[in-house]
Amino acid sequence: MKRKYTHIGLKSIKYLTLICLSLISLTSIAGPTLHEQIEKGAEQYLKNVLLNVDADTSIDVEIVKIDDRIKIPRCPSGYEYHASEESLRQSYVSVRVSCGNNDWYLFTSGQVTKTKEIVITHGALSPGTVLTASNLTVANVDIRRLRHTAYSEVDDLIGARIKRRVANGQAIQANMLCFVCKGDRITITAEVSGMEVKTAGIAQQDGVIGDNVKVLNASSQKAIIARVASPEEVVIHL
Repeated sequence: MKRKYTHIGLKSIKYLTLICLSLISLTSIAGPTLHEQIEKGAEQYLKNVLLNVDADTSIDVEIVKIDDRIKIPRCPSGYEYHASEESLRQSYVSVRVSCGNNDWYLFTSGQVTKTKEIVITHGALSPGTVLTASNLTVANVDIRRLRHTAYSEVDDLIGARIKRRVANGQAIQANMLCFVCKGDRITITAEVSGMEVKTAGIAQQDGVIGDNVKVLNASSQKAIIARVASPEEVVIHL
């Protein structure tokens, strides 16, 4: 009799094991939970909104995991997501999740990283170094680390000079360089009614392409304000 009960007990254990395995399989087939659905929805919402604002950037979003203890109702009409414009400018964005079928809502958040292809240094550069294709390259950079105008094309920087020591792999920004540097002898081009008059000048300020800088006319010794056109030339319109 003892052996019979043991045999029955083993059968029961086998049946229980099969039931447990079946439940585990059904759970895995069932798909994502409501918590996971909302996390994925919030991630996609932020990517879509931010890409519309910054079309030329890459967006990476990491949503904070929602506490499993929070009860989330099903939403037949689909969950709705919203973030304020102010929040979208931050590294951590707060997202309101709601359901049109009822008054339920919750807030979740995501860490946003924006990267963009920016020109960086290829090797350490010393003050006075002239930028060339050999000491520049392009890489994805977190744009929130940029404090000044950056450049996306290497060709836009050829001929500029570095004003201070710059480490390898650092993003080139407008405050680091000058196309026309103070003390440079340059050409002043005056455009008058379709004609051009050129004369020599001396830069009194540092400037990048497009900047208006103070320049001394070498002939008249008069100071003028002219626009930087290249490392060798400034232009004024009369």
